[in-house]
Amino acid sequence: MGTTYHRGEFVDDRDALLSIRSKALNYGLGCFAGIRAYWSEKESQLFVFRLRDHVERLVDSARILGLETPIGHDAIAEAIVELLRRNEARADHYVRPLLWVDSDELSPTLTDVPVSLSIYCLPLGKYFSGETIHACISSWRRVPDNAIPARAKPTAAYLNSALARADAKRSGYDEAILLTEDGAVSEGSAAHLFLVRRGELISPPSTADNLEGITRRSLIELARSAPFTWPFVERKVGRTELYTADEVFLCGTAAEVTPVARIDHRTIGTGRTGEWTQSIAARFREVARGGDAAWSRWRTPVYR
Repeated sequence: MGTTYHRGEFVDDRDALLSIRSKALNYGLGCFAGIRAYWSEKESQLFVFRLRDHVERLVDSARILGLETPIGHDAIAEAIVELLRRNEARADHYVRPLLWVDSDELSPTLTDVPVSLSIYCLPLGKYFSGETIHACISSWRRVPDNAIPARAKPTAAYLNSALARADAKRSGYDEAILLTEDGAVSEGSAAHLFLVRRGELISPPSTADNLEGITRRSLIELARSAPFTWPFVERKVGRTELYTADEVFLCGTAAEVTPVARIDHRTIGTGRTGEWTQSIAARFREVARGGDAAWSRWRTPVYR
């Protein structure tokens, strides 16, 4: 068993409990973050990737939902690092901080309610098993921001992701790509989308009912910097544009950079990992694991 941060204390995993009557369980009242920590053999160090940015987005998610965080930014970040230390994490890990409505009352309310913070971590290598994946355009539309806020990471919104991915899996695909209500490309079930077409790197904007992705922002910064300085365009993307792309890849904290070889039984480019995808994936790994001191601001070392 490992250690979990729960209601202000570090406890054994089996003691991190909540009631069957909890609003958080019954109604999905809460929000969360997903954070990667990367082990560097060269430096014998575990680096948390963009810790401050993830904590800020978690607090912003709570603000959008109208919830008060029980502790501040710095205290949340410190708890995450201490949790990894206490679990003696010396391999790649995933960290899940969760702010949740800590009430057993019946009604699904977000006002005048206590809020608790829980954080757990687990070893995590590749999120998808294959080198490339096959995806489909989902019949489920992405929940619009004015229905459930896409800019946040509310726990309840991931039913939308689960439905889309379940349908994709039942049809023999690895992943689903969701469209907005007006038919524009939004994102994967839980990952952002990029395509390469006619010498440009393209991605739908964060106003297309998708999350303000930290991995997405990181890749955009890396693509615009040496040694790449690639042309990047953020714009509305149509479904059929994906079919004619030279390359398509998904990205996210869990997914990292995942090449898409086929969409709706149509081969993308050569059907193999493209040069741009391969290059940006290698660059991302190098930066995340401490291989470039110029990007040290993105890395928080766990062990002193």
